[in-house]
Amino acid sequence: MRPRHLALAVALAAVWGFTFVVMQTGLKHYPPLTYAALRFLLAAFPAVLVIGGPRVPWRWVLATGASLGVAQYGLLLLGMRAGMPAGLTSLVVQVQAVFTTLFATALLGERLGPRRIAGMAVAFGGLGLIAAGVAARSGAIPFGAFLLCVGAAAGWGLGNVATRKAAPPDSLRFMVWVSAVSAPPLLVLSLVTEGSSSLTSFTAEGVGAVLYTAFLSTLGGFAVWGWLLARYDASVVAPYSLLVPFFGIASAALFTGEPISPLTIAAGALILAGLLLANSRPRTAPATVIPGGPEVAASIGPSPGQCRTGA
Repeated sequence: MRPRHLALAVALAAVWGFTFVVMQTGLKHYPPLTYAALRFLLAAFPAVLVIGGPRVPWRWVLATGASLGVAQYGLLLLGMRAGMPAGLTSLVVQVQAVFTTLFATALLGERLGPRRIAGMAVAFGGLGLIAAGVAARSGAIPFGAFLLCVGAAAGWGLGNVATRKAAPPDSLRFMVWVSAVSAPPLLVLSLVTEGSSSLTSFTAEGVGAVLYTAFLSTLGGFAVWGWLLARYDASVVAPYSLLVPFFGIASAALFTGEPISPLTIAAGALILAGLLLANSRPRTAPATVIPGGPEVAASIGPSPGQCRTGA
């Protein structure tokens, strides 16, 4: 990868990592479902009016919107609102790669080799270490909030499988339409459970948080990611997604004062090592990277005729 493109990949990981701090800030001004609805609404409009059709079957757009948009971000923001700190959340959701593999095995008939099974076991060991730490912190982090974030990772994994079935030729166009179908149900849920008053609440900090996640993290992020995937093999680009929790934890420590405990470091090492082990494969079998959120999904193996996803 050329130096300037490498710098671009690292900068993108930083943008996606910092997104967790931005979302934590936005949740001070908007309820979780309202924030999610506004994020996808702005990411979809007016882009959806000029970008053209999704170029994939609508059932996969709807399935991805339901899983990645509604389930993943709904549960993620609910978990953060309930008490999960930004940095730790950025690490926990990385187990979406393990859920992706499990769903791909169950729904797509993909086979699990010994290396992938071992990698998933190591990653889940890291998740278990976090769970034990949360349980031991005497309510400092509600265990229910942790489970909501794990549920968000599962929703992300299911959405990755739907994205694989869709096999979008243009990741940015696809994400615009996923945003468009995610916004209405999130908006309805927010109106029913959170009321309409939050939609008319405007503060500079709150609006800035929504704009960051909608335009910089979603549209800008996937435009850059697709641009990189159009020029390099997915196996070259994919490892940079593992920098996201590093930037998430570091930015949370810097901007919110979130402590970085030895347990977090150990759990992060286990999760990232497990993901690297599960997604390593012989050089003759290149990886596929599936887009799905502010933190790019790890590869889950090539599907027939598809070894890269991008613009």
